[in-house]
Amino acid sequence: MFARILFALSLVVALWGGGSTAYAQPTEPSATPDRSATGGAQTLEDILARQRGEKVDGAFRRENLGDPSVATAPTDQLGTQGGQSNADIYRAFRYNEADMVSSVPGDLGTVVIQDGGIRWLELRRGPLPRYGGYGLLGMLGLVLLFYLLRGRIMIQGEKTGQTVLRFRLLERIGHWSMAGPFVLLAITGLISLFGRVAIIPLIGKPAFSTIAIGSKFIHNYIAWVFMFGLILSFILWVWQNLPDRYDLKWLAKGGGLFSKNTHASAAKFNAGQKLIFWSVTGFGTLISVTGLALLFPYQLPMFAPLFDVLNAVGLAQGELNTALSPQEEMQYAQLWHAILGFVLMGIIIAHIYLGSVGMEGALDSMTSGEVDVQWAKEHHDKWYEEISGQTSPESGPEPGPESDPEQEGKAPT
Repeated sequence: MFARILFALSLVVALWGGGSTAYAQPTEPSATPDRSATGGAQTLEDILARQRGEKVDGAFRRENLGDPSVATAPTDQLGTQGGQSNADIYRAFRYNEADMVSSVPGDLGTVVIQDGGIRWLELRRGPLPRYGGYGLLGMLGLVLLFYLLRGRIMIQGEKTGQTVLRFRLLERIGHWSMAGPFVLLAITGLISLFGRVAIIPLIGKPAFSTIAIGSKFIHNYIAWVFMFGLILSFILWVWQNLPDRYDLKWLAKGGGLFSKNTHASAAKFNAGQKLIFWSVTGFGTLISVTGLALLFPYQLPMFAPLFDVLNAVGLAQGELNTALSPQEEMQYAQLWHAILGFVLMGIIIAHIYLGSVGMEGALDSMTSGEVDVQWAKEHHDKWYEEISGQTSPESGPEPGPESDPEQEGKAPT
């Protein structure tokens, strides 16, 4: 008994030492590995090269699909043997080389084995939620740190008690058509991504099933409202969000956000708000496009044409695969939908803070549509100068001489 145990321990030590040597002193893979001893299959060197992170040419497997023409005739003895083995047929399916007929029309029905699904699954349950979650927590931490160091940005001058119309009703509709649905889309998307690891352990699978089904329903249908708000807001605000002569000075002063008694001139939208506008427009459009590809499966292939363009103009590092299966198109769409969603969520967290509790008077512009005159002077002085001599029909009659903005520096209520 003791001798058997000693032999087993010796064998483990020998194998461990051999493995360590193989990793510590890797041999250079030959240009054309000799696979004659394995009948054309992969060798130990192929396996070690992949473990070292080296790229292994898989042509020896892709091209090793058997030859049905050399099979024994079905009428002869052992007629079902030879030509192609089960492994040959498996490789033909795996590398999309199988001669097959499917009852499902189109390319979708001819994909039986799709290796890209493993890479997608590993990214979705590993790096994607990990780094996306860290990014959101990091942004929340920055917002909290900013609040602790700067505090709430208050109106520094004396409030006038008079207001001026900042956003019309249609503008507020466009904004809230984006803002409200985006919050719901973010929450339901996070439920879908983190449900298995964060929610099921807390409430169990049956309860989570109900939440997940409801989240999917909300996510799919509220997305149309978000896209409507995105289009409407772009039409209403695009011209006012083009760069102007005040933007660089605003950025140089940090918009006056980091120090008191510092005001940066701005028109209706300052440079920071313009960055938010174009971020929401750009990322929101890409999220919407990838979302439509997921809402209508296999109907909107976009990544193969994109990869073809990137290869043609030389922007890709290496040659991108343009022969994508329908499943791979969907997997790319899901990954980029989530990645872009995480980026936009981080931006919107900062926007929500500054537009609500972070700045006194800012939320009024998107609720009632009106802001105090002193707030307008401090944050958007150039815009106030443009409109102070005019009165919107929604904000009351034209001021008389006793309340002339040129004399009192006030806008009418």
